[in-house]
Amino acid sequence: MPRKEVRNTKRPFNFLDIPIIKKFVKSRWYPGIFQWIAFIVFSIIVYELVMGTVNPSRNFGTSMTWVLWWPIIPVLFIVAGRFWCAVCPFGKLSDFVRKFAGSEKPTPKFLKKYGIWLIDLFFIMITWSDHVWGIVESPRGSGYLLLVLVTMVVITSVFYERRTFCKNLCFLGGLAGNYSRSGMLELRGTPDICKTCKTQSCFKGSENAEGCPMFQFVRTMDSSAECNLCGNCVKSCPNNSIRISPRVPTQELWGIKKPKLEHASLAAVIMGIVFVQNITMLEIWEDILGVIGSFTGTTNYTVNFSVAFVISMILPILLLLGTAKVATLLKGNAEKVKENFVRFGYAIIPLDLAGHLAHNLFHIITEGKAIWFNTVGLFGINMSGELSLLSGSSVQWIQYLIVFLGFVGSMYTVYRIGNKGPLRQLAPYYIFMLLLTLANIYLFSLPMVHRV
Repeated sequence: MPRKEVRNTKRPFNFLDIPIIKKFVKSRWYPGIFQWIAFIVFSIIVYELVMGTVNPSRNFGTSMTWVLWWPIIPVLFIVAGRFWCAVCPFGKLSDFVRKFAGSEKPTPKFLKKYGIWLIDLFFIMITWSDHVWGIVESPRGSGYLLLVLVTMVVITSVFYERRTFCKNLCFLGGLAGNYSRSGMLELRGTPDICKTCKTQSCFKGSENAEGCPMFQFVRTMDSSAECNLCGNCVKSCPNNSIRISPRVPTQELWGIKKPKLEHASLAAVIMGIVFVQNITMLEIWEDILGVIGSFTGTTNYTVNFSVAFVISMILPILLLLGTAKVATLLKGNAEKVKENFVRFGYAIIPLDLAGHLAHNLFHIITEGKAIWFNTVGLFGINMSGELSLLSGSSVQWIQYLIVFLGFVGSMYTVYRIGNKGPLRQLAPYYIFMLLLTLANIYLFSLPMVHRV
């Protein structure tokens, strides 16, 4: 007699079952209090970047943006999903503009269809321009970049509904979406309650809050990639269907119903970008440029860096494609190469997170005191000294540990995406993840230099 499957009906833990948390999330203080704090700090940062000292190591805006904010962003995505997007100054500015001069015109179909590709492209362009024009090393460059983004936010908020910029154009959006899939927090509706709901106020809004700014319908949402945890649906839902629950990191990656090519491709590209970010900080970088120059026939940095940048992005994609091809052959052509590429591309995300975090921790640990020195400098207090919080060897061991955790996450994700299949069928992906891990560890083992 076949064994009867026992369905787990245990209700997930819900932070909204805690009265004080539920009351706070449903109040006007959430996320407003965080938004205004972030907006005020952002305004000071932009002012300092544009009007302050051009010395990046002494500029408050540079240290807050590239030494503090950029390194902790991956941590926020892991711990709290896209919560940063709920308090982001750009989002608050969008809400403010729409309130007084906004339009309810729907987002153009072109942006709806190709928005994620545009986001991926903008992220790549900004990373490229940083290395070519030195945005990180230039307070003015960083300030002007933020002002360009502010302009884009204002324009889209005047002409289109909700947070069109955040969903379809923000360069951080693709990164936030991919990383949040590995996050430890999720917002979901209760299926039995949602299926009988007639109001759809989570999407449309109510007198308590506007509709989801990211155009999400909680009833059908099975991913945290585009949920900002803004709380609007919690405020609007008349049936208390919404829950905010902790979950196992990476859990979402093996349960995605409709994996997409653009997400898998971005995961591979981010790995390449992490590689190039590390390589440009190594002593051997000049030698690499020399080798590339021997093929291009020029010493122009823009040309030779662009070649290295493109190779770094394409290589992980080609390796993943080759891995998917081998795995397809081993499985007897039961699945198409593209399907394998897309499905298992998501398994790279934990390693992306680990590589990104390990790289950025180098900055926050070895330059961390600059945050304090430049903050007190705003009040006329001149402080200077050693910037590092830990020794170089300590930083490396922390980086190795983070990369190892990412390796474990990616390996387990491969195992679950492959439906716990036999080693022979999944071996190509395991080997692929191992190669990416070893490449990361090797790069982190080499001495790095500061860019700021």
